[in-house]
Amino acid sequence: MHAIDANERRARLVVRHRLGPAARAADPLAVARSLVCLHATDAVTVFLSIRARTDGVTPAEIDRALYEERRLVRVLAMRRTLWAVPRELVPIVFAGATQAVAARERKRLEDYVRDAGLSTRPATWLARAEQAALEAVAARGEAMTTEVAADVPLLAKKLRLGVGTKWEATQSVAARVLPQLAMDGRLVRGRPRGTWISPQFRWVTTETWLGGPIEPVDPAQAQAELLRRWLAAFGPGTELDLRWWTGWTVRETRAALAAVPHAEVDLEGITGYVLADDLDRPTATEPSVALLPTLDPTTMGWKERGWYLGPHTSILFDRNGNAGPTVWWDGRVVGGWSQRRDGEIAFRLLEDVGAEATRAVESEAGRLAAWLGEVRFSPGFLPPFQRGLAS
Repeated sequence: MHAIDANERRARLVVRHRLGPAARAADPLAVARSLVCLHATDAVTVFLSIRARTDGVTPAEIDRALYEERRLVRVLAMRRTLWAVPRELVPIVFAGATQAVAARERKRLEDYVRDAGLSTRPATWLARAEQAALEAVAARGEAMTTEVAADVPLLAKKLRLGVGTKWEATQSVAARVLPQLAMDGRLVRGRPRGTWISPQFRWVTTETWLGGPIEPVDPAQAQAELLRRWLAAFGPGTELDLRWWTGWTVRETRAALAAVPHAEVDLEGITGYVLADDLDRPTATEPSVALLPTLDPTTMGWKERGWYLGPHTSILFDRNGNAGPTVWWDGRVVGGWSQRRDGEIAFRLLEDVGAEATRAVESEAGRLAAWLGEVRFSPGFLPPFQRGLAS
Protein backbone atom coordinates (compact mmCIF):
# COMPACT_ATOMS: atom_id res chain seq x y z
CA MET A 1 0.00 0.00 0.00
CA HIS A 2 1.27 3.47 -0.88
CA ALA A 3 2.32 5.33 2.28
CA ILE A 4 1.69 9.02 3.01
CA ASP A 5 3.11 10.39 6.24
CA ALA A 6 2.07 13.46 8.22
CA ASN A 7 4.72 15.67 6.61
CA GLU A 8 3.41 14.88 3.14
CA ARG A 9 -0.18 15.47 4.24
CA ARG A 10 0.77 18.87 5.60
CA ALA A 11 2.60 19.74 2.38
CA ARG A 12 -0.51 18.85 0.39
CA LEU A 13 -2.65 20.95 2.72
CA VAL A 14 -0.50 24.08 2.34
CA VAL A 15 -0.73 23.98 -1.46
CA ARG A 16 -4.30 22.83 -1.97
CA HIS A 17 -5.77 25.01 0.76
CA ARG A 18 -3.73 28.00 -0.46
CA LEU A 19 -2.01 28.66 2.84
CA GLY A 20 1.34 29.63 1.32
CA PRO A 21 2.07 32.90 -0.53
CA ALA A 22 2.81 31.07 -3.79
CA ALA A 23 -0.54 29.25 -3.64
CA ARG A 24 -2.79 32.22 -2.89
CA ALA A 25 -5.84 32.74 -5.09
CA ALA A 26 -6.84 35.70 -7.23
CA ASP A 27 -10.51 35.90 -6.21
CA PRO A 28 -13.07 34.64 -3.66
CA LEU A 29 -14.56 31.98 -5.94
CA ALA A 30 -11.17 30.34 -6.48
CA VAL A 31 -10.72 30.07 -2.72
CA ALA A 32 -14.13 28.44 -2.24
CA ARG A 33 -13.51 25.96 -5.05
CA SER A 34 -10.16 25.01 -3.52
CA LEU A 35 -11.97 24.00 -0.31
CA VAL A 36 -15.16 22.63 -1.93
CA CYS A 37 -17.10 25.30 -0.02
CA LEU A 38 -16.59 27.66 2.91
CA HIS A 39 -17.98 27.46 6.43
CA ALA A 40 -20.51 30.26 6.81
CA THR A 41 -22.13 29.70 10.21
CA ASP A 42 -20.24 32.77 11.42
CA ALA A 43 -20.61 35.59 8.89
CA VAL A 44 -17.05 36.82 9.49
CA THR A 45 -15.54 33.40 8.72
CA VAL A 46 -16.31 33.59 5.00
CA PHE A 47 -14.48 36.89 4.67
CA LEU A 48 -11.50 35.96 6.84
CA SER A 49 -11.10 32.54 5.22
CA ILE A 50 -10.87 34.23 1.83
CA ARG A 51 -8.56 36.97 3.13
CA ALA A 52 -6.08 34.40 4.46
CA ARG A 53 -5.77 32.81 1.02
CA THR A 54 -5.60 35.87 -1.24
CA ASP A 55 -3.50 38.98 -1.80
CA GLY A 56 -5.27 42.27 -2.30
CA VAL A 57 -8.86 40.97 -2.27
CA THR A 58 -10.95 43.43 -0.27
CA PRO A 59 -14.13 42.95 1.78
CA ALA A 60 -15.98 44.84 -0.96
CA GLU A 61 -14.89 42.28 -3.57
CA ILE A 62 -16.02 39.40 -1.35
CA ASP A 63 -19.30 41.21 -0.73
CA ARG A 64 -19.76 41.56 -4.50
CA ALA A 65 -19.12 37.84 -5.09
CA LEU A 66 -21.75 36.97 -2.47
CA TYR A 67 -24.50 39.49 -3.11
CA GLU A 68 -24.16 41.07 -6.54
CA GLU A 69 -22.56 38.43 -8.76
CA ARG A 70 -23.93 35.68 -6.48
CA ARG A 71 -21.10 33.34 -7.37
CA LEU A 72 -21.17 32.14 -3.75
CA VAL A 73 -24.50 31.10 -2.21
CA ARG A 74 -25.25 30.36 1.43
CA VAL A 75 -26.71 26.86 1.79
CA LEU A 76 -27.44 24.78 4.90
CA ALA A 77 -25.98 21.37 4.09
CA MET A 78 -23.41 18.95 5.47
CA ARG A 79 -23.87 18.29 9.22
CA ARG A 80 -26.67 20.88 9.31
CA THR A 81 -23.97 23.53 8.88
CA LEU A 82 -24.26 26.73 6.86
CA TRP A 83 -21.83 26.95 3.92
CA ALA A 84 -20.93 29.46 1.22
CA VAL A 85 -21.11 27.27 -1.89
CA PRO A 86 -19.86 28.02 -5.42
CA ARG A 87 -22.94 28.64 -7.56
CA GLU A 88 -22.25 25.71 -9.90
CA LEU A 89 -21.97 23.35 -6.93
CA VAL A 90 -25.28 24.33 -5.31
CA PRO A 91 -27.31 21.55 -7.02
CA ILE A 92 -24.68 18.97 -5.98
CA VAL A 93 -24.61 20.10 -2.35
CA PHE A 94 -28.40 20.39 -2.26
CA ALA A 95 -29.00 16.86 -3.58
CA GLY A 96 -26.02 15.29 -1.83
CA ALA A 97 -26.62 16.68 1.65
CA THR A 98 -29.26 19.38 2.10
CA GLN A 99 -32.29 17.32 1.16
CA ALA A 100 -31.55 14.70 3.80
CA VAL A 101 -31.02 17.40 6.42
CA ALA A 102 -34.28 19.07 5.36
CA ALA A 103 -36.26 15.85 5.81
CA ARG A 104 -34.95 15.38 9.35
CA GLU A 105 -35.54 19.00 10.28
CA ARG A 106 -39.07 18.94 8.89
CA LYS A 107 -39.96 16.03 11.15
CA ARG A 108 -38.57 17.94 14.11
CA LEU A 109 -40.50 21.07 13.16
CA GLU A 110 -43.74 19.10 12.89
CA ASP A 111 -43.12 17.82 16.42
CA TYR A 112 -42.62 21.38 17.66
CA VAL A 113 -45.91 22.46 16.07
CA ARG A 114 -47.75 19.55 17.63
CA ASP A 115 -46.14 20.05 21.07
CA ALA A 116 -47.00 23.76 21.01
CA GLY A 117 -50.66 22.89 20.55
CA LEU A 118 -50.85 24.74 17.25
CA SER A 119 -52.33 21.81 15.36
CA THR A 120 -52.97 18.08 15.61
CA ARG A 121 -52.19 17.92 11.88
CA PRO A 122 -48.79 19.63 11.84
CA ALA A 123 -47.88 18.76 8.24
CA THR A 124 -51.02 20.45 6.92
CA TRP A 125 -50.60 23.39 9.27
CA LEU A 126 -46.98 23.84 8.18
CA ALA A 127 -47.87 23.76 4.51
CA ARG A 128 -50.22 26.68 5.09
CA ALA A 129 -47.63 28.56 7.14
CA GLU A 130 -44.94 27.99 4.51
CA GLN A 131 -47.12 29.26 1.69
CA ALA A 132 -47.92 32.37 3.70
CA ALA A 133 -44.21 32.90 4.39
CA LEU A 134 -43.28 32.56 0.71
CA GLU A 135 -45.94 35.05 -0.29
CA ALA A 136 -44.76 37.52 2.37
CA VAL A 137 -41.13 37.32 1.22
CA ALA A 138 -42.11 37.61 -2.45
CA ALA A 139 -44.29 40.65 -1.70
CA ARG A 140 -41.41 42.47 -0.06
CA GLY A 141 -38.75 41.27 -2.49
CA GLU A 142 -36.48 40.57 0.46
CA ALA A 143 -37.38 40.34 4.12
CA MET A 144 -35.99 39.84 7.60
CA THR A 145 -37.53 37.13 9.76
CA THR A 146 -39.09 39.72 12.07
CA GLU A 147 -40.71 41.45 9.10
CA VAL A 148 -42.31 38.24 7.89
CA ALA A 149 -43.59 37.49 11.39
CA ALA A 150 -45.07 41.01 11.57
CA ASP A 151 -46.75 40.61 8.18
CA VAL A 152 -48.28 37.19 8.90
CA PRO A 153 -49.81 36.70 12.38
CA LEU A 154 -49.76 32.94 11.87
CA LEU A 155 -45.95 33.08 11.72
CA ALA A 156 -45.68 35.17 14.87
CA LYS A 157 -47.02 32.31 17.00
CA LYS A 158 -44.50 30.80 19.41
CA LEU A 159 -42.75 27.43 19.56
CA ARG A 160 -40.92 26.03 22.59
CA LEU A 161 -37.68 24.25 21.78
CA GLY A 162 -35.60 21.90 23.92
CA VAL A 163 -38.23 21.68 26.65
CA GLY A 164 -36.72 20.38 29.87
CA THR A 165 -33.11 20.96 28.79
CA LYS A 166 -30.66 23.76 29.49
CA TRP A 167 -31.17 24.86 25.86
CA GLU A 168 -34.91 25.45 26.30
CA ALA A 169 -35.99 28.49 24.31
CA THR A 170 -38.97 30.15 22.67
CA GLN A 171 -38.96 31.11 18.99
CA SER A 172 -41.49 32.44 16.54
CA VAL A 173 -42.84 30.07 13.93
CA ALA A 174 -41.22 32.29 11.30
CA ALA A 175 -37.77 31.69 12.83
CA ARG A 176 -38.16 27.97 12.08
CA VAL A 177 -40.28 28.01 8.93
CA LEU A 178 -38.04 30.34 6.92
CA PRO A 179 -34.87 28.22 7.42
CA GLN A 180 -36.92 25.14 6.59
CA LEU A 181 -38.00 26.73 3.31
CA ALA A 182 -34.33 27.45 2.58
CA MET A 183 -33.45 23.79 3.24
CA ASP A 184 -36.22 22.85 0.85
CA GLY A 185 -34.63 25.04 -1.82
CA ARG A 186 -37.38 27.65 -1.92
CA LEU A 187 -35.63 30.52 -0.13
CA VAL A 188 -32.05 31.81 -0.03
CA ARG A 189 -30.17 33.88 2.52
CA GLY A 190 -29.48 37.16 0.78
CA ARG A 191 -27.65 40.31 1.83
CA PRO A 192 -27.24 40.91 5.57
CA ARG A 193 -28.67 43.84 7.46
CA GLY A 194 -25.75 46.08 8.26
CA THR A 195 -22.10 45.53 7.33
CA TRP A 196 -20.31 42.38 6.22
CA ILE A 197 -19.79 41.24 9.82
CA SER A 198 -23.56 41.10 10.45
CA PRO A 199 -25.10 37.65 11.09
CA GLN A 200 -28.65 38.81 10.28
CA PHE A 201 -29.62 37.91 6.72
CA ARG A 202 -32.55 38.87 4.57
CA TRP A 203 -34.61 36.12 2.94
CA VAL A 204 -35.15 36.09 -0.82
CA THR A 205 -36.98 33.56 -2.99
CA THR A 206 -34.67 31.18 -4.83
CA GLU A 207 -36.07 32.18 -8.21
CA THR A 208 -35.31 35.83 -7.48
CA TRP A 209 -31.80 35.24 -6.15
CA LEU A 210 -30.60 32.55 -8.55
CA GLY A 211 -32.81 33.21 -11.55
CA GLY A 212 -34.69 29.93 -11.23
CA PRO A 213 -35.10 26.85 -9.03
CA ILE A 214 -32.18 24.67 -7.96
CA GLU A 215 -31.55 22.16 -10.71
CA PRO A 216 -32.43 18.55 -9.73
CA VAL A 217 -29.58 16.02 -9.44
CA ASP A 218 -29.72 12.33 -8.57
CA PRO A 219 -28.67 12.10 -4.87
CA ALA A 220 -26.28 9.20 -5.41
CA GLN A 221 -24.56 11.01 -8.27
CA ALA A 222 -24.40 14.17 -6.17
CA GLN A 223 -22.83 12.34 -3.25
CA ALA A 224 -20.22 10.76 -5.51
CA GLU A 225 -19.29 14.16 -6.96
CA LEU A 226 -19.16 15.76 -3.54
CA LEU A 227 -16.87 13.01 -2.29
CA ARG A 228 -14.65 13.35 -5.35
CA ARG A 229 -14.24 17.06 -4.71
CA TRP A 230 -13.51 16.47 -1.04
CA LEU A 231 -10.78 13.95 -1.87
CA ALA A 232 -9.27 16.35 -4.39
CA ALA A 233 -9.13 19.12 -1.79
CA PHE A 234 -8.67 17.25 1.50
CA GLY A 235 -7.32 13.84 0.53
CA PRO A 236 -5.94 11.71 1.92
CA GLY A 237 -8.63 11.17 4.48
CA THR A 238 -10.09 8.27 6.40
CA GLU A 239 -13.61 6.90 6.21
CA LEU A 240 -14.28 8.58 9.56
CA ASP A 241 -13.12 11.91 8.10
CA LEU A 242 -15.45 11.45 5.12
CA ARG A 243 -18.43 10.54 7.25
CA TRP A 244 -17.83 13.41 9.63
CA TRP A 245 -17.40 16.10 6.96
CA THR A 246 -20.40 14.99 4.89
CA GLY A 247 -22.70 13.93 7.73
CA TRP A 248 -23.53 10.76 5.79
CA THR A 249 -24.22 7.28 7.08
CA VAL A 250 -21.67 4.48 6.69
CA ARG A 251 -23.70 3.06 3.80
CA GLU A 252 -23.89 6.39 1.97
CA THR A 253 -20.18 7.04 2.45
CA ARG A 254 -19.12 3.64 1.17
CA ALA A 255 -21.50 3.82 -1.79
CA ALA A 256 -20.09 7.20 -2.80
CA LEU A 257 -16.54 5.96 -2.35
CA ALA A 258 -17.26 2.93 -4.53
CA ALA A 259 -18.50 5.26 -7.29
CA VAL A 260 -15.29 7.33 -7.36
CA PRO A 261 -11.97 5.89 -8.65
CA HIS A 262 -9.69 5.99 -5.64
CA ALA A 263 -6.66 4.39 -4.03
CA GLU A 264 -6.14 3.18 -0.49
CA VAL A 265 -3.08 4.59 1.26
CA ASP A 266 -1.30 3.93 4.53
CA LEU A 267 -1.56 6.95 6.83
CA GLU A 268 1.00 5.80 9.37
CA GLY A 269 -0.96 2.69 10.30
CA ILE A 270 -4.45 3.94 9.37
CA THR A 271 -6.16 3.33 6.03
CA GLY A 272 -6.89 6.47 4.08
CA TYR A 273 -8.17 7.33 0.61
CA VAL A 274 -7.03 9.54 -2.25
CA LEU A 275 -8.20 9.89 -5.81
CA ALA A 276 -6.77 7.15 -8.02
CA ASP A 277 -4.48 9.56 -9.90
CA ASP A 278 -3.38 11.51 -6.83
CA LEU A 279 -0.40 9.56 -5.49
CA ASP A 280 2.44 11.87 -6.51
CA ARG A 281 4.33 13.67 -3.76
CA PRO A 282 3.74 17.43 -3.70
CA THR A 283 6.54 19.79 -4.63
CA ALA A 284 8.36 21.09 -1.57
CA THR A 285 7.45 24.64 -0.54
CA GLU A 286 8.95 27.15 1.87
CA PRO A 287 7.39 27.16 5.38
CA SER A 288 4.60 29.71 5.62
CA VAL A 289 2.21 31.18 8.17
CA ALA A 290 -1.58 31.57 8.12
CA LEU A 291 -4.08 33.04 10.57
CA LEU A 292 -7.35 31.18 10.04
CA PRO A 293 -10.67 32.25 11.59
CA THR A 294 -13.22 30.52 13.75
CA LEU A 295 -14.62 27.42 11.98
CA ASP A 296 -12.27 27.77 9.03
CA PRO A 297 -12.82 24.91 6.54
CA THR A 298 -9.20 23.76 6.82
CA THR A 299 -9.21 23.56 10.61
CA MET A 300 -12.60 21.80 10.46
CA GLY A 301 -11.83 19.63 7.43
CA TRP A 302 -11.06 16.30 9.14
CA LYS A 303 -12.34 14.38 12.14
CA GLU A 304 -8.97 12.77 12.88
CA ARG A 305 -6.81 15.87 13.36
CA GLY A 306 -3.67 14.77 15.19
CA TRP A 307 -1.45 15.06 12.12
CA TYR A 308 -1.99 18.82 11.87
CA LEU A 309 -3.31 19.76 15.31
CA GLY A 310 -1.00 17.83 17.61
CA PRO A 311 -1.94 18.06 21.31
CA HIS A 312 -3.79 21.38 21.02
CA THR A 313 -7.38 20.19 20.55
CA SER A 314 -8.60 20.89 24.08
CA ILE A 315 -7.13 24.40 23.99
CA LEU A 316 -8.21 25.61 20.56
CA PHE A 317 -11.53 23.76 20.17
CA ASP A 318 -14.66 23.82 22.28
CA ARG A 319 -16.30 20.69 23.71
CA ASN A 320 -18.42 20.26 20.58
CA GLY A 321 -15.37 20.04 18.34
CA ASN A 322 -15.65 23.57 16.93
CA ALA A 323 -12.43 25.46 16.26
CA GLY A 324 -11.62 28.98 17.32
CA PRO A 325 -9.10 31.17 15.44
CA THR A 326 -5.83 29.32 14.82
CA VAL A 327 -2.22 30.13 13.95
CA TRP A 328 -0.66 27.83 11.34
CA TRP A 329 2.99 27.28 10.49
CA ASP A 330 4.18 24.93 7.77
CA GLY A 331 0.84 23.09 7.53
CA ARG A 332 0.15 22.55 11.21
CA VAL A 333 -1.57 24.43 14.03
CA VAL A 334 0.86 26.04 16.48
CA GLY A 335 -1.27 28.59 18.34
CA GLY A 336 -4.35 30.76 18.50
CA TRP A 337 -5.26 34.41 17.92
CA SER A 338 -7.99 36.94 18.50
CA GLN A 339 -8.81 40.59 17.81
CA ARG A 340 -8.71 43.02 20.71
CA ARG A 341 -10.97 46.03 21.07
CA ASP A 342 -8.31 48.40 19.78
CA GLY A 343 -7.94 46.30 16.62
CA GLU A 344 -4.69 44.59 17.59
CA ILE A 345 -4.41 40.96 16.49
CA ALA A 346 -3.14 39.19 19.59
CA PHE A 347 -1.72 35.70 19.29
CA ARG A 348 -0.04 33.10 21.45
CA LEU A 349 2.11 30.25 20.22
CA LEU A 350 1.68 26.93 21.98
CA GLU A 351 5.08 25.57 21.03
CA ASP A 352 8.54 26.84 20.16
CA VAL A 353 8.59 27.33 16.40
CA GLY A 354 11.72 29.43 16.26
CA ALA A 355 12.49 33.09 15.67
CA GLU A 356 11.81 33.02 11.92
CA ALA A 357 8.33 31.56 12.35
CA THR A 358 7.52 33.96 15.19
CA ARG A 359 8.48 36.95 13.04
CA ALA A 360 6.34 35.57 10.22
CA VAL A 361 3.34 35.29 12.56
CA GLU A 362 3.88 38.87 13.73
CA SER A 363 3.98 40.04 10.12
CA GLU A 364 0.80 38.15 9.21
CA ALA A 365 -0.97 39.55 12.28
CA GLY A 366 -0.07 43.02 11.05
CA ARG A 367 -1.34 42.18 7.56
CA LEU A 368 -4.67 41.02 9.01
CA ALA A 369 -5.02 44.11 11.22
CA ALA A 370 -4.37 46.38 8.23
CA TRP A 371 -6.93 44.48 6.14
CA LEU A 372 -9.58 44.88 8.84
CA GLY A 373 -8.85 48.56 9.38
CA GLU A 374 -11.50 50.04 11.67
CA VAL A 375 -13.65 46.90 11.63
CA ARG A 376 -14.10 45.20 15.00
CA PHE A 377 -15.74 41.81 15.15
CA SER A 378 -16.69 39.20 17.70
CA PRO A 379 -17.03 35.60 16.45
CA GLY A 380 -20.19 33.69 17.23
CA PHE A 381 -18.17 31.77 19.78
CA LEU A 382 -14.61 31.81 21.11
CA PRO A 383 -13.05 29.00 23.14
CA PRO A 384 -11.67 30.23 26.48
CA PHE A 385 -8.08 30.39 25.21
CA GLN A 386 -8.86 32.79 22.37
CA ARG A 387 -11.30 34.72 24.53
CA GLY A 388 -8.45 35.36 26.95
CA LEU A 389 -6.31 36.75 24.14
CA ALA A 390 -9.10 39.13 23.13
CA SER A 391 -9.18 40.63 26.62
